[in-house]
Amino acid sequence: MSQFFQIHPDNPQARLVRQAVEIVCGGGVIVYPTDSSYALGAHLGDKQAMDRIREIRRLDERHNFTLVGRSLSELSVYTKMGNQAHRWIKHLTPGPYTFILPATKQLPKRLMHARRKTVGIRIPDDRIALALCEALGEPLLSSTLILPGEELPMMDTYEMRDVIGHAVDLIIDGGYCGYEPTSVIAFEEDQPQVVRVGRGDVSLFEPL
Repeated sequence: MSQFFQIHPDNPQARLVRQAVEIVCGGGVIVYPTDSSYALGAHLGDKQAMDRIREIRRLDERHNFTLVGRSLSELSVYTKMGNQAHRWIKHLTPGPYTFILPATKQLPKRLMHARRKTVGIRIPDDRIALALCEALGEPLLSSTLILPGEELPMMDTYEMRDVIGHAVDLIIDGGYCGYEPTSVIAFEEDQPQVVRVGRGDVSLFEPL
């Protein structure tokens, strides 16, 4: 059965954050809050943990994971970010957006889109998520916590403990964080394209 931490959404307890990161570094899969919904997280270099997330969500090999990080400089190691993309992402983060960018060779191939060689990145406006990334020192491999056959993410951490507590190593209760997905912006040749309209405002990308 998974561990269960209640972490304060505004002032995350450093001791619990460190313990959560130790679980991630030990190959664990965690549930943690973001600014759009709860998500599953794991170490980006851990293929077994990634496969466990696939199993929980019953995802096929075509599913794209997201790197959740704390800063543009950290995420730019894994992405090719042109000047325009950099300006947009800097302007919109932290916030409920996922940005699709070409991947660099530093990113494990299994995390890239097989054909386009791209990856999604996020900098969420959530203190627990950012504290986890800060303590980890690198991005979290992440996927929204949506169970097979469902359209919306899970919201109730106590229900999570009952339903998937056997399949994850830690559930972090950070309070209510919503269930609306992020807006997804792809940068094809450094030009923004709205792929999905979600919680993040995309009106800035609409033609005048």
